[in-house]
Amino acid sequence: MNYKISHPSKIVTCDINLPSSKSISNRLLIIKALAKNDFKIKNLSNSNDTKILSQALNTLEKTININDAGTSFRFITSFLALQPNKEFVLTGSDRLKERPIKELVQTLQRMGAKIEYLDKEGFAPLKILGRKLNGGGIEINGGTSSQFISSILLIAPNLEKGIKLKITGKIVSKPYILMTLQLMNEFKIKWTWKGDTIRIKKQPYISKDYYVESDWSAASFWFQIAALSNDFNITLNGLKKDSIQGDKKVLEIFKNIRVSSVFKNEKLILTQTKKKSFAKEINLIETPDLYQPLKCTLFAKNIITKFTGLETLKNKETDRVSAVKKELGKLTRKAPIETYNDHRMAMSFAPLCLKFEELQINNIEVVNKSYPKFWDDLIKGGFIISPLAD
Repeated sequence: MNYKISHPSKIVTCDINLPSSKSISNRLLIIKALAKNDFKIKNLSNSNDTKILSQALNTLEKTININDAGTSFRFITSFLALQPNKEFVLTGSDRLKERPIKELVQTLQRMGAKIEYLDKEGFAPLKILGRKLNGGGIEINGGTSSQFISSILLIAPNLEKGIKLKITGKIVSKPYILMTLQLMNEFKIKWTWKGDTIRIKKQPYISKDYYVESDWSAASFWFQIAALSNDFNITLNGLKKDSIQGDKKVLEIFKNIRVSSVFKNEKLILTQTKKKSFAKEINLIETPDLYQPLKCTLFAKNIITKFTGLETLKNKETDRVSAVKKELGKLTRKAPIETYNDHRMAMSFAPLCLKFEELQINNIEVVNKSYPKFWDDLIKGGFIISPLAD
């Protein structure tokens, strides 16, 4: 479905219950599947990605189609490799079959995993014959995807020899690796990270109920809305001040685009601050998911800056740098904005109607991947959304 989006007053007032963190939810689902005793995950994400992973883990059918859920695909690959005497075919959407998996597969194979490519080498679909894995001393390139590292760390406590994981090269999205380790620590897994090496001994996950905090990545679009509005009174619920999510860096970044914030009674209240000069260069190597909302905001405010640390974005739901550049070029022509089956494209471009008047955004259902109630929440903020015929 396609929508036309506008905001008559350009003044945004709303109180928003943000979605729970998809990143935390997906890690918890793997931990729950690996733990000997069951536990409750409260406020689990209702995103499509999390639903797909939850169903796959609950059923463990011989053929598992993970659709376009990239994180879920990478996490469940390691999990399935560890299921003794069970055979699986792991596949997904056409786009997922274009996203590289070779670095993770090779690392698992060095640990004793039996994994074959059923089509093109280095890509899904995979044939996985589960077995006990030894672990021990292995290396992995840190520059391809932090999700590969997290996938292996999550199963490490169940490996016969634990793991001594040496990370070579530059590490991308390091906060997501730390998130994984911090969540494992919540379930009493002991680990050390010294220099380039993470060590985890064989040990059991100790079950406990866990409440999932809201998603800082989702919050970034509301910081974007605040920055582009004429005035705003926006309250965001469910975020934690001491969050383990790396994207809480949005607090710091948007201070330089006139959006400050304060925590009050477990609510984050966005406030206007004085205009500051934005950095001439910004490195998003640790927080690449902030690229789209930030790039769109700076474009609308005629702020020129150089972005670095974007290496992983070409292998996301789309080539995000290329897609953003192409769609920003349409704004002055009033041409429909394409989303490339990428949830963050839809959510990053919608706020631009605050500067470029009415916009048409195609295939708006892509937000279901991480923030199913995004359009409903925009309406709470005074946006007018009109469905169009496909």
